[in-house]
Amino acid sequence: MRTFAALVGMACTALLATGCQPQTVCPAIAQAPVIALTVAREYAGSVKTLRLKACQDGRCKEAELVLLPGTTTVDQECGQGADGNDRPCSATASPDGALTGMLMLDRLTESPIEASVGGTGASGLPLPVRTLTFTPRVAYPYGAQCGRFISAGVLLDADGLRQAA
Repeated sequence: MRTFAALVGMACTALLATGCQPQTVCPAIAQAPVIALTVAREYAGSVKTLRLKACQDGRCKEAELVLLPGTTTVDQECGQGADGNDRPCSATASPDGALTGMLMLDRLTESPIEASVGGTGASGLPLPVRTLTFTPRVAYPYGAQCGRFISAGVLLDADGLRQAA
């Protein structure tokens, strides 16, 4: 009987010990397989249309980009409410003069991407075709246990095409 009681005690202790381990909760966020293109503020006035072609792992995708105004985040700060308690912090988006567009891929991997951008300038003349080979960035914003996020972004300015920071 003592052996049985000891075994039951050890089993309960083992269950309690494993039940007290910290649980990781990962956000349920899906990642879109896109290449984000930003046209620098100083160059945005020179651009009317852009066409992006991207090849990765033997697959290519090409499309004219829908260009939208770029924004920057403006801190609205925190503070104290009328009751003396902290107010929630907030921020807002403000136009920054850049243009942004995205090319949706079928999938995005860690393999290098060959990208080329051409288009029409504000004058109606063709823009020079710019090319770049770059490797997408990999990050674990929620920890290694929650999986990786792969991002691919490029910046177009008067000097050419480069990987976004």
